[in-house]
Amino acid sequence: MTTTTRTPEARSVRRTQMDPLRRTALIVGVLFLITYITSITAKFGFYPPLADNPDYIVNGEQDSRVLWGALAEMLLIVANIGSAVALYPVVRRRFPAMSLSFVTARVMESVFIAVGVLSVLTIVTMRQDFAGVDNAALATVGDALTTLQEWTFILGPGFVVGIGNGLLLGYMMWRSGLVPRGLAALGLVGGPLIVLAGAAMMMGILEEGSGLQLLTAMPEFFWELLFGLYLIVKGFRPSPVTAELS
Repeated sequence: MTTTTRTPEARSVRRTQMDPLRRTALIVGVLFLITYITSITAKFGFYPPLADNPDYIVNGEQDSRVLWGALAEMLLIVANIGSAVALYPVVRRRFPAMSLSFVTARVMESVFIAVGVLSVLTIVTMRQDFAGVDNAALATVGDALTTLQEWTFILGPGFVVGIGNGLLLGYMMWRSGLVPRGLAALGLVGGPLIVLAGAAMMMGILEEGSGLQLLTAMPEFFWELLFGLYLIVKGFRPSPVTAELS
């Protein structure tokens, strides 16, 4: 019976080969946490003066705070697309079509977010440039732009996220074993719930911000948070996917 002893050089080569994969997991995890932080701080930290004041374009007084929200969402766009692009090389061999679909979903989500950012910037600019010109007309325009921004949140971080981050990413992680299946199950449950909630809000059946809507968002909420934290702390689990890359 013979035994094989790896030389220090062989072990060093092995570590070098695995380092890029661990680094990729860290990058994806950090970017997911950035999307998590920026989206929450924008909606609940910076945008309330705009969201809670239908006449903000006429009498709003917290432009700097609202603009910080727009900047946070621009960072959100960068992290959204960056996380998908960073993950793509890891899963593309096992899931060629689905991994590309995930990147596309992230891009589409970012398009909706960008439209919302443009709406916010337009409101602030018009409030500063046309204050006192025709308050009634200005209020009508402001209300339209605020409504548009609200719908971009429902359809982007709401509906599209359920397909991309929930169903597509959750399924790839479930089948590949790159993260624990119990964790991936959160995405597979949360994705359909987000999609159904978004469709229900489109049809006027469910109100945004209601208790039921927040409840349906909880599995997706924890899926994205725990997914990012897991990749930062643990990295990808050993699986046939990682074996192909090593």
